[in-house]
Amino acid sequence: MTSSEASSEARSEAGREGGAEVSVPFRGGEEGYASFRIPAVVATGGGTLLAFCEGRVGSRDDFGHIDIVLKRSTDGGLTWGPLQVAASNGEALAGNPAPVVLDTGRILLVHVRNAALATEDAIRRGKVGAADGRRVWILHSDDDGVTWSGLREITGQTKKTAWRWYATTPGHALQLTDGRVVVAANHSLPPTGTDNGTEGRYNGGHCLLSDDHGETWRIGYVDDNPDDYINVNETTAAELPDGRVYFNTRTDSTAPGTRADAYSRDGGQTLDKPFRPQAGLVGPVVEASVLQLRDPDVLLCSGPADPGFRALMTVRASTDDGVTWRTAHTVDGLPAAYSDLVRVDDGTVGLLYETGDFGAYETITFRRIPVTALT
Repeated sequence: MTSSEASSEARSEAGREGGAEVSVPFRGGEEGYASFRIPAVVATGGGTLLAFCEGRVGSRDDFGHIDIVLKRSTDGGLTWGPLQVAASNGEALAGNPAPVVLDTGRILLVHVRNAALATEDAIRRGKVGAADGRRVWILHSDDDGVTWSGLREITGQTKKTAWRWYATTPGHALQLTDGRVVVAANHSLPPTGTDNGTEGRYNGGHCLLSDDHGETWRIGYVDDNPDDYINVNETTAAELPDGRVYFNTRTDSTAPGTRADAYSRDGGQTLDKPFRPQAGLVGPVVEASVLQLRDPDVLLCSGPADPGFRALMTVRASTDDGVTWRTAHTVDGLPAAYSDLVRVDDGTVGLLYETGDFGAYETITFRRIPVTALT
């Protein structure tokens, strides 16, 4: 299928479901990719939506030949343009897109790269050398995602030598009102005793910070403690109305529930307290997304709400900065997994999420949700 044919298909499938407008920018098995996973979405200053994800060439596996692909929408996600490859690593892996739109209009795309056959299991076990393991790269666009710059590696500024597994976000990153760029991230530690490093207790979280629009980077807070109570995994962040940064993370350790959260009063440099359980967000072990709305001031969180399965995509809302949550919008009861949220315009929030009729990874779908339905 050609890119133009794929764009036409996205247009033809745009419709209305449950009071929301829905389109399908990515469908597995089409446009040269066996599967599309790991969605991220941002709105540019010019009003263009950029939907990113991993285009997995040979299978749905987390390793192999994977590109970061992109589609643009100039009508708020009703239709999508042709597929673009935003970042490629030859026949190896470029993944975990963490895009952010700066106040200058530039779009940064922070992401990770590793060798095609460097699986997470092998990396966590220490069987992959530094050159083939997870490394951090950045590129940018100054024309609303039409073209992209050359690549620049920032691993030396953003990853400690001892860390093994490494992932940015998934989902969008953010620029704070003071100009600082914050990219949530996670890592794994080398094991002790008879452990092999694949145990969840060795997961840890951190964030990347830049105070010069992405020219230089440093590591902000680090939260890792292999006590098997809370072990930070894929993390998402939002700036609250009072200027604090709210971090929300996936965890599969022994703490209540499957999510944890934390706050930072210094722009992500440190945490007020370590991550603590957030059992008010019931769901399976999976990535989620948070987005702070202004006018009205409501914090949103998207993710599957079935406690045992990746299904029942739901947007929850909080009016007390993430302390308590309520269900604001249930998409449907179908399989669903990763997601990302974006403010489309004054009246609309966009949800880019993995879903399908018979499995969570059949499509990446975009849903326009009225703000009034969430608040």
